[in-house]
Amino acid sequence: MLSEQWWVWMSAALAMATLEVMVPGYIFLGFAAGAFFVGAMLLLGVTGLSLPWMLVIFAVLSLIAFLALRKVFGLKNGQVKIWDRDINE
Repeated sequence: MLSEQWWVWMSAALAMATLEVMVPGYIFLGFAAGAFFVGAMLLLGVTGLSLPWMLVIFAVLSLIAFLALRKVFGLKNGQVKIWDRDINE
């Protein structure tokens, strides 16, 4: 089955990482990380997983990556973004 091929997951990761460059906000980067890790698992020889289990692993790893990215790149607790100059100046 095509979903059990490691290169399919790696290609999806590359496509989502490319989409992240076009649509910033760390939305697709979490999904790209999840697809990359599932592809890496398949490349390293983890077999016997059905498509639903691979999708569950993808979803959990994507959520963990998204939360980690929010923690690293997001606003700190209590921090407010203040605009002190106009972009037209």
